[in-house]
Amino acid sequence: MRVVSLLPSATETLCLVGGQDLLVGRSHECDFPAGLEGVPALTAQKTAYDPGSGEGSAGVDAAAIDAQVREHLGSGDPEASLYTLDVERLSQLAPDLILTQDLCDVCSIALPEVVRAARTISERTGREPEVIALNPTTVEGVLDHALRIGAAVGLADRAKHEVVRLQARLVSAQEYVNEYDEGPVVGFLEWTDPLYIAGHWTVQLIERAGGRHPLNPTVAGENDGAAAGLQQSSRTAGKSVAVPADIFARTSPGVLIVAPCGLTLDQSLAEAQRLAREPWFADLPAARAGRVAAVDGSAMFNRPGPRLVEAFEFLVGFLNDRPGVIPDGFPWVRIG
Repeated sequence: MRVVSLLPSATETLCLVGGQDLLVGRSHECDFPAGLEGVPALTAQKTAYDPGSGEGSAGVDAAAIDAQVREHLGSGDPEASLYTLDVERLSQLAPDLILTQDLCDVCSIALPEVVRAARTISERTGREPEVIALNPTTVEGVLDHALRIGAAVGLADRAKHEVVRLQARLVSAQEYVNEYDEGPVVGFLEWTDPLYIAGHWTVQLIERAGGRHPLNPTVAGENDGAAAGLQQSSRTAGKSVAVPADIFARTSPGVLIVAPCGLTLDQSLAEAQRLAREPWFADLPAARAGRVAAVDGSAMFNRPGPRLVEAFEFLVGFLNDRPGVIPDGFPWVRIG
């Protein structure tokens, strides 16, 4: 089977279940695990600012990036995309399966463009590749998609084994959380100018690690009661949302994590240091207590893939003062 993955989290998941040798094409952002350098990159970014390339002394201009994204997506074109797709090269690769998503217009190529490309391949070769759009919004959804990818590429047994292993790590880490302790308010920033707070699976991870996320909490489904214990997967949160700095500060976060989407650890650290100069920052309980962290969000939190398990272990360790739970080499820096 020949597989093209246009989604970094899907690439990571494909490799997790043993399908790395099946990969014949990838997105320009698919950079994990190691060894993908020789696989052709089929996408590129349209916007002038590339969060991964570095811009200015701080590495990025968060406000400028946000403005360009808003302008592009607000163009009125329902099929507008922030990325280009090399359809000619994709056709030459003749994939049997294309992995993509339709959850976030900012994260990767738009699904309609991928579908059109698949039809172009069909017109040229007589065989239309299967397109699977992966749109998980929950931790359990991420694990389910690992099973789905495994089944699609003939590696179902390996996928089941890996999912069980990941589930065991989640359960093991959660044993360090005191469910009777109210826990700290966690300010988790997925972007820094404007401030975007966590959404979807990240909120689930925060709450399961013992934190509270009051501006965008998880909510139990209808007829699910409190959805506690083994039913916690029924509690879901909405997407990341922008909040004014004064509103964010009023939540008085006892822990602050800066993990902007698409940024490296160095760039996240620079953004956290920039925020530390804002007038509202010094009064945050997290700042006064030295409980502020910069994290490589692009690698650990923003992609709904296998490394969310490591992200959860980090949260449990950081929120509960259990440093031994944090995985060795986890990309984070404490500030203050």
